[in-house]
Amino acid sequence: MIVARRFRVAGRVQGVGFRAFVLDAAGAEGLGGWVANTPDGDVEGWVEGEQEAVERFRRKLGRGPARARVDRVDFDEDTPGGLGRRFDIR
Repeated sequence: MIVARRFRVAGRVQGVGFRAFVLDAAGAEGLGGWVANTPDGDVEGWVEGEQEAVERFRRKLGRGPARARVDRVDFDEDTPGGLGRRFDIR
């Protein structure tokens, strides 16, 4: 089943390679979507793909790259948009 989720990650997630980590994690799971920094220091994005792959991706976000500190991951349901496997850093 294809699902979509909006996500927001708080903590020390800017300037530590977090967006590149998210791009790699999404690629490893065959997911589409995007990721971007926010003005308040968080990272946000949108992802879609097979439900099990999205759940594995969510767990990876909770760990983050080595230099990051993840305090919170918010994951909200959204409507799939047929993006396929394209994933962008914005």
